[in-house]
Amino acid sequence: MILSIRGLSCSRSGRPVLHDISLDVGEGETVVLLGRSGSGKTTLLQTVNGLVPPSAGEIRFEGRPAAQWDPIRLRRRMGYVIQESGLFPHWTVAHNIGLVPRLDRWDEPRIRRRVDELLEMVGLPPAEFRDRYPRALSGGQRQRVGIARALAADPPLLLLDEPFGALDPITRYDLQRQFLELRRSLGKAALFVTHDVREALMMGTRVALLCNGRLDTLAAPPEFLKAATPEARAFRGSLPECEGPHAH
Repeated sequence: MILSIRGLSCSRSGRPVLHDISLDVGEGETVVLLGRSGSGKTTLLQTVNGLVPPSAGEIRFEGRPAAQWDPIRLRRRMGYVIQESGLFPHWTVAHNIGLVPRLDRWDEPRIRRRVDELLEMVGLPPAEFRDRYPRALSGGQRQRVGIARALAADPPLLLLDEPFGALDPITRYDLQRQFLELRRSLGKAALFVTHDVREALMMGTRVALLCNGRLDTLAAPPEFLKAATPEARAFRGSLPECEGPHAH
């Protein structure tokens, strides 16, 4: 397992947010954290990333307790993608993508090669895009750069917090398909936050449904479509009737 979570609970400002969460993420697997606003999805992602301390339980990353990792090193081993990409506006695309390799003291020729490789991988020709600034990119292009930046130092785990939520439907679908292809080709483990059940069924090898900070259902997409809990039925109820287990 790349990531193993056992009995995890967490509070923010004295208020319990997560309760006794246990799940694993293996190599090449995308576990989608699905849930309503306030269900604890982003807090779980931030706890894995070491930004929010757990109040109980354990997180193991690459076989070691997260508490034994240097926090900075831990975060550099996880690629983080957020909505609206979070790029530094005063840095070029190449500078943004090269951030973590530069912090890890890669030499400049190696960084340049990696930047160009990743731009090709996400469908942005390096000669056209490496010297642009984020303001000169569309929303979909910025999100592609955000994904490239998360992959730059070849981390074993990707954390994605509603990465396509702010995009128009056509761009969103295009990036979803591209992410699935990257997952197949690179074999990365990923935790992917969404509140969109269709996205969860399309992107996830398993779906972890959170309800009020608790793990309500954990299942592969075909089994999720049969789950009997009220919360799973509520999310399934938002699917058009024509969408079945293989719609994704």
